[in-house]
Amino acid sequence: MLNIAMAQMEVIPGHPDENTQRILAFIDEARQKHADIVIFPEMAVPGYFLGDTWEQPAFLRDCESYGQDIIAASTGITVMFGNVAVDWQKKNNDGRVRKYNAFFIAQDGQLVQPDNMPYPYTIKTLMPNYREFDDTRHFFSLQKLARELGTTPQKLLSPVSLKIRGRRFEVGCLLCEDGWSDDYELAPLKILEEDAIDFYVNISASPYTLGKNDKRNRVFGRQAKDAGAPLFYVNCIGLQNNGKTVYTFDGSSTAYSGRGDVVYTAPEYKEDLRILPLDGLKDMPAAPVPEEPDIAHIYRALHYGVGHFLQNIHMKKLVIGISGGIDSAVAAALYAKVVGPENLLLVNMPSVYNSATTKGLSQQLAENLGCQYMIVPIQKSVDHTIRQLEETPMTLLGDGSKSYLKVSSFVAENIQARDRSARVLAGAAAAFGGGFTCNANKAETTVGYSTLYGDQSGFLAALADLWKYQVYALAHYMNDVVYGREVVPQGIIDIVPSAELSSAQNVDEGKGDPIKYPYHDYLFRSFIERWQKATPEDLLTWYEEGTVEKNLGCEEGLVAKYFPTAADFISDLERWWNLFCGMAVAKRIQAPPVLAVSRRAYGFDHREAQNGAYYTRRYRELKKKLLQE
Repeated sequence: MLNIAMAQMEVIPGHPDENTQRILAFIDEARQKHADIVIFPEMAVPGYFLGDTWEQPAFLRDCESYGQDIIAASTGITVMFGNVAVDWQKKNNDGRVRKYNAFFIAQDGQLVQPDNMPYPYTIKTLMPNYREFDDTRHFFSLQKLARELGTTPQKLLSPVSLKIRGRRFEVGCLLCEDGWSDDYELAPLKILEEDAIDFYVNISASPYTLGKNDKRNRVFGRQAKDAGAPLFYVNCIGLQNNGKTVYTFDGSSTAYSGRGDVVYTAPEYKEDLRILPLDGLKDMPAAPVPEEPDIAHIYRALHYGVGHFLQNIHMKKLVIGISGGIDSAVAAALYAKVVGPENLLLVNMPSVYNSATTKGLSQQLAENLGCQYMIVPIQKSVDHTIRQLEETPMTLLGDGSKSYLKVSSFVAENIQARDRSARVLAGAAAAFGGGFTCNANKAETTVGYSTLYGDQSGFLAALADLWKYQVYALAHYMNDVVYGREVVPQGIIDIVPSAELSSAQNVDEGKGDPIKYPYHDYLFRSFIERWQKATPEDLLTWYEEGTVEKNLGCEEGLVAKYFPTAADFISDLERWWNLFCGMAVAKRIQAPPVLAVSRRAYGFDHREAQNGAYYTRRYRELKKKLLQE
C-alpha cells in the first residue's frame, strides 16, 4: 500500500532558508510515520508573491542551493515540492535569466525527470495574469517553451514514472493554475489523461478568497471523477502580499477520490501533515462539509491576516480612534481578539459635533472590551488651526498685496479628520509604542468618502475589503460566536452611520452619511467585483429594463424608494461614478495596504490609472432618452 503525506506548511515569502528548514522537518516526520511520498506546496522554497525580488540572481542561486538540500534529504522517501527553476543559459522575454515555476520530484537523492520534459522537473503550463497574479512578468511557461523548441505543450506535458516498493506509479503533476483551465486554450489534466495515470498531484500557492474553496471542490472533484483517479491538492498557509494588497493563504489542502468526492480537507490556517493510503481512498467516505455562514470564513481570514501582519512588522500594540460608529467598533473588537485588550488603546476624539450618544457608546465599547481608553477632545486645536489659517495674511511677493484664506465648512470637516489622525492618533501611537489603524470599509474606499491624511491614514486597512453590510454581519458574528456576549454595543449597530463632522450629520436627528448602504454597497460592488465590471451604461440599461436590483443583487424596491425619477437615478449614479474614477483613485493609491477577502480587492488586485470618469456613447444616448421621457 502506497502512503502519501500531504504537508500543508506555512510558506514565508522571500525566506528560502526558513522554508527549507520547515520542509526538512516535515520530511523527517513523514519518514518516521512511514510515508512513501510527501507533497509540499507550489513555490514552497521561495514563496510566491515576491515582487521584483525575482530579478535578483543572488536570491535565485540561494533558492537553487536550498532546493539541493531538499533533494539530498529524499533518502528512503519521495519528495514532491515547488521551487523556482533557473536555466542560466537562456533568457526570459525581458532579457533576464530564464525562470520556471517548477514541480520537482526527488527520490533517493536524485531528481526524477518527467517522461518528455527537457528538464528534470515539470514546468507550469498556465500562467495566471489576472487579479493578484503576474506570472508572465517573471516566469517562462511550458507553452512558450514548446514554441521555442518547435513542438507543442501536448508533447512535452507528460507523467512522472515512479518506482516505489517494487511497484510502478504514473503521476500527473500539475501546478495550481494548471487545474483551473476552463478559460484557457488547453487543459493540462486532460492532456495527462491520455496516459494511464494512477493519481494526480496539484501543488498550489492559492490565496484565500470568499467562496474559492467551494468552487475548487466542484472543479477539482469533477476533474478527479472524469479522470477516474485520485487527486491530491496541497496548498500553503501564511501571509503574502503585493505591496498594496495583503493575502491570507488558508491551506485547506484536499484529497479527492477517483469518484470525485472530498475525502479529506486539512484545517484552515494550520500546518498539517496527513498521511493517506492511495489504495484506500476509494473506500473512504466523502468527508462532510460543515455548513457555515460566509462571515465565519471572513472572520477567520481577518483574524489570521491581522495577526500575521503584526508579527511580520513586529508590532504588538495598537491605537484605534473610535467614534461610536460601527466600523471603528468592529475594528476594535477584531484587534482586541488578536493582540489582547491590554495592548489596545481606544481613543475617542470628540468635537462639538459629536453627540452624547456616540460618546457614550464609545465608552461602553471600551468597557466591554476591557482595554485601555482615553478621551482627547479636538475642538480647541481645530479652532486654533482655523484661526491661524484665516488670520494669517498671505502676501503676494510680486506687489506686496495681502489677502486672507476663508475656511469653508467642508474644509473645516477635513481639518477635524486630519487633526484626529495626523496629530492625536499618530502621536498617541508613537507614545504607546505601536501603530494606529485605518477603519475604512469598502464602500467608503470605493468613492473616496474619507479624508487624505485623516481617517484614510493608518498602517493597515483590515476592513477595507468588506462592504458595510459585511461589517454589520461581522459585528453580530463577533458578539454571538467569537465573544459569546455583547461586545459591540447594540446601540452602535442600530445608530445611523455618520461621520459627525457637521450639524448636517447629527445622529440624534437621524442624519448620517450620504451613502445609502443598502443600495450603494451593491452599486459600488458592481464597479469593482463583477468579473465583467459594470459601468454607467450597464446601470442605465438595467434601469430602462427595470432590472437594477436583480442585476446588483440588492433588495427589490430600493431604486424607487431612493430615486423617484430617472433624473434622480442618473444624478446619483454620476456623482458616485465621477468619484470612483476621480479623486477616490488618488486616495486609494495613497491608502494603507488592504487585507483581501473578496474576489477583487483594491490595490494590486484592481489595477487602475488616474484617467478620470468616462461615459460611453451608448450611455449618453440612454441618458438623453430617459431624461426626455
